[in-house]
Amino acid sequence: MINFKGMTWDHPRGVDPLIAASEEYSRRNPGVSFQWEKRSLQAFGDQPLDTLATTYDFMVIDHPHVGEASEQNILASLSLPEYADELADLAQNTIGPSHESYEWNGAQWALAIDAAAQVSARRRDLLEEPVTKWDEVIRLAEQGKVLYPLKPVDAIDGFMSLCANVGDPCGTTQEYLVTRKTGRFVLEQMRAVAKNVYTSCFDMNPIGALDILSSCDDFSYAPVLFGYVNYSQAGFREKIVHQENLPALGDNGPVGSIIGGTGISVSAKCTHKEEAIKFAYWLAGKECQTGVYVQNNGQPGHAAAWNDDAANELSNDWFRNIRETMDRSWLRPRYAGFLPFIDDAGDYVNAFLRGDMGTEETLHLIDTAYRKSFKS
Repeated sequence: MINFKGMTWDHPRGVDPLIAASEEYSRRNPGVSFQWEKRSLQAFGDQPLDTLATTYDFMVIDHPHVGEASEQNILASLSLPEYADELADLAQNTIGPSHESYEWNGAQWALAIDAAAQVSARRRDLLEEPVTKWDEVIRLAEQGKVLYPLKPVDAIDGFMSLCANVGDPCGTTQEYLVTRKTGRFVLEQMRAVAKNVYTSCFDMNPIGALDILSSCDDFSYAPVLFGYVNYSQAGFREKIVHQENLPALGDNGPVGSIIGGTGISVSAKCTHKEEAIKFAYWLAGKECQTGVYVQNNGQPGHAAAWNDDAANELSNDWFRNIRETMDRSWLRPRYAGFLPFIDDAGDYVNAFLRGDMGTEETLHLIDTAYRKSFKS
């Protein structure tokens, strides 16, 4: 009997589809069982993988970890000759750069099972017309109708999304994160919204914003947050929250949103790697993703599920509504020092948006931390 142990993140989207898929796999393979544990969303992004890899066979990860993980030999490579066809199929059926995001130094370190990017959320019963431009977001915020999740990590992610949206993506040089002209413009545009939202937004993440939008009628819109299919499904919460494309700050539509989502990885210390990798490929494959995965609060990473009529019917066309943003999304840097940098940069952007720091000081501190991140 093989007893696998895995770690995922604490939300129905992170837990329910894995449990359902594992039960189905065990039904088909009676000699294999799974035990899934969960950690908070904050811990999901912060806890070092090397400590998890000594305890768990599977780890659901987000892609910024792959640079560090590959350098430390924490994960098993999934680029195996016997899975060449399956890997090519997953690359062909990716949503935006989801599949590519788990590739580093010529090897695949995780398989995309969940795809996400920063999009917008709207209560259509309270706000009839879609919001497509940033100027419209500012006007809505002035009316007190906007929730803007600006917890430090979400603040810096949103900053990078909007930089890419205006055609000047971050991280193209090691000298500075983004040009000063773009940095100033984006910070000022973010502040134009942030100065008109409740102070609770500065400690809020996307789940917090969606929970509020789905439970009361005080707010009608959130402009930049990672999408969650669950909130568009009838019965998940009291109110349905539709999600739509990123509102454009630039002149090229919903381009440049930072890609998120999660991938399934296998620990390098796993004692049953062959069976573990077999499960990982099944979990990320079309059959599982369009079936048991999406039917149990999952937000698949396979394009077939995004195109599937049943999946869209279940979610009020959630997949179709944000598809343009997903297909035109942006892949952030993933080198080993990037995550510690994001922790610092998020604090700086958050402080700026609170009104505690000036534009030039904020950009100076961001660039100083950014240059330092390549030396860590």
